[in-house]
Amino acid sequence: MLRATDLAVERGGKPLFEAIDLSLQPGELLHVSGPNGSGKTTLLRVLGGLTEPVAGEIHWQNKLLSEEPDHFRESLLYIGHRNGMHADLNAIENLQLATSANKSPKDIQIALQTVGLGEHVSKPLRHLSQGQQRRVALSRLLLEQRLLWILDEPLASLDVQAIDWFSSCLERHLQNGGMAILTTHQEASFISQVTCRVVLNA
Repeated sequence: MLRATDLAVERGGKPLFEAIDLSLQPGELLHVSGPNGSGKTTLLRVLGGLTEPVAGEIHWQNKLLSEEPDHFRESLLYIGHRNGMHADLNAIENLQLATSANKSPKDIQIALQTVGLGEHVSKPLRHLSQGQQRRVALSRLLLEQRLLWILDEPLASLDVQAIDWFSSCLERHLQNGGMAILTTHQEASFISQVTCRVVLNA
């Protein structure tokens, strides 16, 4: 479904990484690892069509990603290391802006209750902890039915309960034929489900 060949990216005129080959099929999980500065976030952005590589190709469903970017975006849910939320808006308002499915406030409130934020839906995000804000961002996993998840440090700032919820959510996604690419420095039960790995060096 997703295939990348000979990917290379430069930073400041110097190679950040090169000769990256990978493929991902339904039900598979790709884990990208490496030290800080090795290019993990950049690789995720390249695979998500957000950053252009200096070399290499990405195919989605046997077609070049550059030829049908809209079709690919309809299948992709990308959540970056930064939550991409507005601090002055509450959780429901943020998710109404972030989701492309035009979900109703009731649907969004149910998702927020599922991630343990039912009592905080009306608070501006600036009044929530970093872990709570991360839960708001990750609740998009419940609201948007996308085939491919690309998640940059999804466990950042989460407590044990939230990590367990995320692990269960990811497991269901893979069992239903979904695919996922993620980075994380934290140990979690879903690591055992990793099908393929890319290890970058600084």
